[in-house]
Amino acid sequence: MQIGTFIGGAGPAESVLDVVAQAKQAEAAGFATFAMANIFSHDAIGALTLAAAQTERIELMTAVVPTYPRHPHAMAQQALTAQAAAGSARFILGIGLSHQIVIEGMFGYSFDRPARHMKEYLDVLLPLLDEGQVQTDGEHYRGQIQIAVPDADKPVSCMLAAMGPAMLRLAGARTDGTILWMTAAKAVETHIAPHINGAAEEAGRPMPRIVVGLPIMLSSDADAARQSAAETFSNYGRLPSYRSMLDIQGAANPEDVALLGSEEQIETQLRQLKDAGTTDFIGLEFGSDEERTRTNEFLASLAPTL
Repeated sequence: MQIGTFIGGAGPAESVLDVVAQAKQAEAAGFATFAMANIFSHDAIGALTLAAAQTERIELMTAVVPTYPRHPHAMAQQALTAQAAAGSARFILGIGLSHQIVIEGMFGYSFDRPARHMKEYLDVLLPLLDEGQVQTDGEHYRGQIQIAVPDADKPVSCMLAAMGPAMLRLAGARTDGTILWMTAAKAVETHIAPHINGAAEEAGRPMPRIVVGLPIMLSSDADAARQSAAETFSNYGRLPSYRSMLDIQGAANPEDVALLGSEEQIETQLRQLKDAGTTDFIGLEFGSDEERTRTNEFLASLAPTL
């Protein structure tokens, strides 16, 4: 299981240059992946494009960019530009539906038939990432669409934030895997892995990546860490897609799936994720500066062994 670090889910970075600095630090620490959420602050693809130009090895992943506000041509153009800045195939385009409250309530788009939206979106996006052109006559996207970014390695790896059965089947059949949030070992083993792996096998595709992102805090005071997690991440328990993953896990609240406690306790939880079928873990360190630093250092120390 690869180990990475994840930013953006507990508040925005102070500046885009801070994102670049954190990516460089993650690479120096030996992490496999540096992932960034795309919520309501810096644009994740743009920030990671800057980071790509100043790193050499580390994988750079958006986790994830909502599809509805961006035409698939614009998404492909940005992703290919990030890949070009990286100088190799190490940019991972993670995309997702976002949530009905965001897409309808904030942006004013219809959230009707979201899985169908994503299927048509991939019909346009994936050929552009791979071949640079597509002829489409769908419900939402029509025309002969082309793009040329000659210095980008192709294709750009694309993954979905897939949690429901329909989206997991789509992710397994069409993309390189899924990027999860608020999803722990039992949900991975009993729900995520069977759906996505089965779809990939049926489509004749390689085994997909299952990327699990969770809050993590190394602490000698587990109760205090749990309270901090409850205060920081409570909103995620009210969003339907994450709520469904918590329910499968048998978890009442987000703090119930966070990785909290001693070195031994956290390592045990990471091994449970690996045994459940997780291929990649990206940890979102939270708490004070000191707590985040200590947690980051411990997680980096595990990267070569898990």
